Amino acid sequence: MTIFTQANQKTKRELLLLLCIGGCYALSVALSNTFVNVYLWKQSGQFRDLALYQLAIVTMQPLTFLFAGKLAKQVDRIIVLRLGVSFLALFFLSVLIVGNHARDYLLLLGALLGTGYGFYWLAFNVLTFEITEPDTRDFFNGFLGVLTSVAGMIGPIVAGYFISSLVRSVGYTIIFSTSLGLFVAAVVLSFFLHRRPAHGTYRVKDVWNERKTNKNWRLMTNAHFFQGLREGIFVFVISVFVYVETGSEWALGKFGFVNSFVSFIAYYLVSRFIQPAHRKKAILLGGVLLYMSLFLIVFQLSYPRLLLYAATIAVAYPLLLVPYSSLTFDVIGKSKDSAERRVEYIVVRELFLNSGRVASILLFLVTISLVDEKIAIPPLMLILGAGHSLIYFFVRRIRVDSGYPRVEEGSHS
Repeated sequence: MTIFTQANQKTKRELLLLLCIGGCYALSVALSNTFVNVYLWKQSGQFRDLALYQLAIVTMQPLTFLFAGKLAKQVDRIIVLRLGVSFLALFFLSVLIVGNHARDYLLLLGALLGTGYGFYWLAFNVLTFEITEPDTRDFFNGFLGVLTSVAGMIGPIVAGYFISSLVRSVGYTIIFSTSLGLFVAAVVLSFFLHRRPAHGTYRVKDVWNERKTNKNWRLMTNAHFFQGLREGIFVFVISVFVYVETGSEWALGKFGFVNSFVSFIAYYLVSRFIQPAHRKKAILLGGVLLYMSLFLIVFQLSYPRLLLYAATIAVAYPLLLVPYSSLTFDVIGKSKDSAERRVEYIVVRELFLNSGRVASILLFLVTISLVDEKIAIPPLMLILGAGHSLIYFFVRRIRVDSGYPRVEEGSHS
């Protein structure tokens, strides 16, 4: 493969190992995450409870990022990665232990999952930044997307079949146990990655303040806030819609299969044909398509419409995320002291992303406490669902071809 002829053998090995770990993570998430929301919904039947569970996740995730960043700078990125997959394994172990009483431990379970996400994604993002180069970045993001899509095809359909076929909660126990095993495998794989100790001080405040003088960085962090607006509530609302409409985990598994099958093809095509010069156009097209997909389900909900929605967003997300992820890393790479402060840049990016998610969920909770859910949720989806569409209006002004542009102190975009 030509992409590897540009990298030495050690880098190739590290890249493949990181992809394998990402693949284990993707398969575990594909098997279980959607069904965790339905598992909790079947116990509670309240959107409020799912929102509180999700709020615990997105609150703990950035807090963990802050601590994980410090740990990555003082100890080792690989240790942080292992902590991440260990906490994720602990989450599934806890779900298995509490069983039918999971609704009584929503905040604890959400906090465990958010902590796992924080450690895992801090380490994974930093390692992605260190192991890939600008000429391998689109390939890595695209191939990881393919792995995620393959896992997404296998996971939901298998999980949906087992859960719907076996009595009571036996299917859930099998699927959650399998996810636990995959995270254990990811921990084992992490021992084959070379240690990556960091040096220097941990200075998040300096990177935050870099927004005042680095236009690219300010625009990119603003874009991540709006990205989080959609992700805050859609991560649980859609899966509940599918289950409520069909009453079947098997139908939810087929929904996931359709989404991931189309996504698999889209990620392959995007990673193969979207060149750096066309990144911004792809981000615009992906964002617009994501927003337009909402009109398939907001005013008239049915299972066929949900399947069409699944296929549409499966095309839109690769169009948006592959060039967007690559552009983000390029902006960081061109920013001040990026070699010494890459951990801090990842942490600050995550703070903005999760701030958007928190704002989204808080608005959701406040709205459904004041207005009936059936009336409140459709307009909320149209408002918050615009987040990805707004990303383009920030990234279109980013220039990464000639270092980092600096502006006068106090200037705002």
